[in-house]
Amino acid sequence: MIPIDRRHFLSQLALTAAAMSLPPYSFASTGKADEYVVTDTSYGQIRGMRKDGVNLFRGIPYGGRISGDRRFRRPMPLQPWTGVRDALEFGAPAIQPPRRNEPAPSEDCLFLNVWTPANDNRKRPVMFYSHGGGFVIGSGAAGGQDGSNLARNFDVVVVETNHRLGLLGFLYLDEIAGSEYAGSGNMGMLDIVDGLKWVHDNIARFGGDPANVMIWGESGGGAKTSCLYAMPSAAPYFNKASIESGPGVRMTPKEVAAETTAMLLKELNIAPKDWRKLLEVPVADLLTMQNKLPFVPPFQEKNKNQGMMRRNYGGFGPVVDGGALPHHPFDPTAPAISRNKPLLVGWNEDEYTFFAWERKDTDFAKLDFEGVQKRLEPQFGQETAKVIEAYRKATPNATAPQLYIAISSIAMMGLGSVDIAEKKVKQGGAPVYLYNFGYKSEKPIPGTDYPMGTPHAMDISFKFNNEIPPRDGSQPKESFFGGNRPERFVASRHFAELWTTFARTGKPTAKDVPAWPAYNLKDRPMMRIDAQCEVIDNRYSQELTMWRSIGKL
Repeated sequence: MIPIDRRHFLSQLALTAAAMSLPPYSFASTGKADEYVVTDTSYGQIRGMRKDGVNLFRGIPYGGRISGDRRFRRPMPLQPWTGVRDALEFGAPAIQPPRRNEPAPSEDCLFLNVWTPANDNRKRPVMFYSHGGGFVIGSGAAGGQDGSNLARNFDVVVVETNHRLGLLGFLYLDEIAGSEYAGSGNMGMLDIVDGLKWVHDNIARFGGDPANVMIWGESGGGAKTSCLYAMPSAAPYFNKASIESGPGVRMTPKEVAAETTAMLLKELNIAPKDWRKLLEVPVADLLTMQNKLPFVPPFQEKNKNQGMMRRNYGGFGPVVDGGALPHHPFDPTAPAISRNKPLLVGWNEDEYTFFAWERKDTDFAKLDFEGVQKRLEPQFGQETAKVIEAYRKATPNATAPQLYIAISSIAMMGLGSVDIAEKKVKQGGAPVYLYNFGYKSEKPIPGTDYPMGTPHAMDISFKFNNEIPPRDGSQPKESFFGGNRPERFVASRHFAELWTTFARTGKPTAKDVPAWPAYNLKDRPMMRIDAQCEVIDNRYSQELTMWRSIGKL
């Protein structure tokens, strides 16, 4: 894994946290229902809609109040209701800047959405998705995540939650606030566990199998999935997992979290003994304070000389508190608690082009090799020349911009993914499958003639099978990231089918896709997902050898 200097760290993570707010649309408007559907839950009846062969229930409450005196604590118990409650509109997302086509953000945000082919008591696999956006933005109604096509085309049940984020979800108060606030640094994660428990208790009524639940997520959602994989409270409620472009190898040590809390209190002029004043601070002021701190990444680095890096970043994300999250998810080993649960893990080949697009960085496309060296030195210091030399040798025909994208992309999300796969193999339990998503978008990054390729977050619409021709036979619209080529429909089908068969059986398979062997330390097989999928043994062998030689993997 790659240590990042503070300036680079802040700029990169500000963008990483934004990833899951894109594309800048949502699916809040789905047209009129073909009919309405009423079903029971353990708290009362709800009414959803049936549209184009899928039952959709939106804004189902799965937890009680978390505002007022419940701020930073476990939710109030959810109270049953009488009559039929409408589940036709999305629930409020967690506190963050307003989201397009969604309700206003709110402290009370514990809602989930369900897509199912039918409420018929069949035992379909359940795909429980955690949205991205770092740990500070996003929702279960984010663009590209509509579960309708997965439910309709692959006969699965899809569930997505809203949960606490940022300061309200991850402020560590355990050491100053007493037993009522135990686990405060992981409230956002414990909310997701509550969502999983709701699924366990209720999903049979939606045609899902509570004994066959897959957790999955991209970017920040991948890091959340990494944490769930290591959390005792989550263990009874899922059977397999997928970590996508968000390898959560390590999370925030409680010592760093305590320093962040002290910093916050100082900024607010609140003495530690008066911490209860935090319960009275307006949400808008808390959000302003949150924005003064860097975002916590889906990975964190180990400094060999000083243990976990400290003081190089603050921010709010899951805390290794010894309780809710007993240890780092994949450091020093894969979590024993999930030893027998199959795992998918991987990343997109051109992760960095998303960040170039987001920050309007056009200069990277004009780099020569000397410019690449200057750009990478803040990250890799005296090892920069060795990094570039290894990549030029492994990919002799690559241009300087291509080299820069390749190095930046694997450093951001690839090395952590490989690390997780290797540790899972060494555990000797259930299989792990390593992948690269490689479908290439021809769309140029604005201001350049450099194509997007396979940027961070492009996999979302593909794996949800939302890259498909219109159902009414009209001309397909250009995909936000994916471009215009019709091959994208084939790549999306492959991606979605691999993930849904994994959800069903624990082994990813798909029509017209070669057999995907489990990862091992001899052949090191990796599936490259595209319109034509390919298993590649020992991919990036020269590059990974170099990363190991300089202690980054």
